[in-house]
Amino acid sequence: MHGEYKVPGGKLVVVDLDVEQGVITNFRLAGDFFLEPDSALDDINAAVEGLPESSDAKRIAAAVRAALPADAQLLGITPEAVAVAVRRSLSRATGWRDYEWKVVHDRAYSPQMQMALDQVLAEEVGAGRRGPTLRIWEWDAPAVVIGSFQSVKNEVDLDNAAKFGFSVVRRISGGGAMFMEAGTAITYSIYAPSDLVQGMTFADSYAYLDEWVIIALKSLGIDASYQPLNDITSPTGKIGGAAQKRLGAGAVLHHVTMSYDMDGEKMVQVLRIGREKMSDKGTKSAAKRVDPLRSQTGLPREEIIEKMKATFAGLYGSTAGEITADELAKAENLVAEKFATEEWLRRVP
Repeated sequence: MHGEYKVPGGKLVVVDLDVEQGVITNFRLAGDFFLEPDSALDDINAAVEGLPESSDAKRIAAAVRAALPADAQLLGITPEAVAVAVRRSLSRATGWRDYEWKVVHDRAYSPQMQMALDQVLAEEVGAGRRGPTLRIWEWDAPAVVIGSFQSVKNEVDLDNAAKFGFSVVRRISGGGAMFMEAGTAITYSIYAPSDLVQGMTFADSYAYLDEWVIIALKSLGIDASYQPLNDITSPTGKIGGAAQKRLGAGAVLHHVTMSYDMDGEKMVQVLRIGREKMSDKGTKSAAKRVDPLRSQTGLPREEIIEKMKATFAGLYGSTAGEITADELAKAENLVAEKFATEEWLRRVP
């Protein structure tokens, strides 16, 4: 069995192993990491050799850590990364380049339609009718998108939302509220088979699925990094946040919203968030704009998106795609049956 795991911000960890009578045998670790002393490689191999096939990541990492000499130096690799690679091998996980990726970047849709498209496209990937896809969202109407488990009244000032023309919609993934206006944010969704994140915890998969965008942002001069569980950040403040949903149909939906140039004063009037949370988003005053991407790059939003798409294609390979007429019809039906209904919006009042 073969498993690979690219450590976010680190190096590639590769493992090869067999399983005989329920235990790991013939284990070998490799990769482009740095490890001192040289003998530590043999210590890691010996630590994993003989572990039960059923060992979880925590047990594997503990065994690796206990086997390392006190003076061991690990650069670009951790015991947890070894454990993830082992679990991915045992679960026969796939990698990014095992698929033919499509990138969809088309017109703006209504807020309710955006929510429906996320569900439909993820389900289509899970059913095998669509290949893995990266979708860049566009907006032409202001909206607040709340997480699946958030309370409408606790998160949104409905009077101010109406005053500024914001609709309120609920998505199928968890996480916090998204404040959306045309041209003020960059939002993308990844629809992938569950096999891509097999052997990973939710925390591991968040960073793994967003590493490409960290690389893109760094190439634009932003000192971007991932802050567990689900934040993309920089020394000057938070850039964006991710949310994820695992569908029973065999797909994972992962989406991210990053601030390009948001109206912070309007945001705190529409969302029930205080100055402390605004500070976490990169501004200490509600009167200032939340603009980490614009201020740190000086580039138009469109240029940043093009850099993101080029980075994704360079790392994983991709071609341009589109949403099919059948998928649009399914999404429109889902809007009527679910996302535009008060029952769905008020599922958590």
